[in-house]
Amino acid sequence: MSEEDSQERKRGTGARFVYDTLRDEILNLTLQPGEPIDEIGLADRLSMSRTPIREALVRLAGDGLVTLLPNRSTVVSQIDFPNLHHFFDALTLMYRVTTRLAAQFHDAKDLGEIRARQEAFAKVVLAGDTNGMIQLNRDFHVSIAEAGRNPYYLQLFARLLDENRRILRLYYYPTFEPRLPHPYIQEHEAIIAAVAARDTATCDRLAKDHADKIVQQIQQMMTRDLRQDITL
Repeated sequence: MSEEDSQERKRGTGARFVYDTLRDEILNLTLQPGEPIDEIGLADRLSMSRTPIREALVRLAGDGLVTLLPNRSTVVSQIDFPNLHHFFDALTLMYRVTTRLAAQFHDAKDLGEIRARQEAFAKVVLAGDTNGMIQLNRDFHVSIAEAGRNPYYLQLFARLLDENRRILRLYYYPTFEPRLPHPYIQEHEAIIAAVAARDTATCDRLAKDHADKIVQQIQQMMTRDLRQDITL
């Protein structure tokens, strides 16, 4: 593809292209919480006018990923650490609700998609790919929410899982061994089996246990002592 064709493709996708680009950079922490977004620099980098950029920023603000300030400047939204307990409550509830609904309403195509995303997740876990694991864990649980057939829960859960990606990117250090059987993979497999069996009670229990482990892991990572023992 020539440079001219590439630029034309970018212009054609407009605000969607800008949205996807910034969203990935925010969730991957290429753009850090609190970092200002330079619209002029962004327009130059993406070879676009500022109109689609403003449209994308408004949409990202609706997702809670950027904050539009009164002086028309924009910054990447901070993670609301003082209210993180509310976030954990909502995240746990959505794990439970969406998994229960998937057990009730899934079809064979849904199960195929869930299993495909689990297979992709297992590969990155066994490869020791931390960033891939964070991304594909999110995709796995979104596929379960999609099988639940409730677009409101799906939208909320996807937003919570994206915020969880930012938190994990900040604090997660690879502490797992790429081996089989692996507990991360086993937990997902148990959830899939319960969904396939349409066992809503087991789905609820497994989803809550899974969410509790994630929350506990994040809390432990955030409070770990990073001081070094310095010999004087």
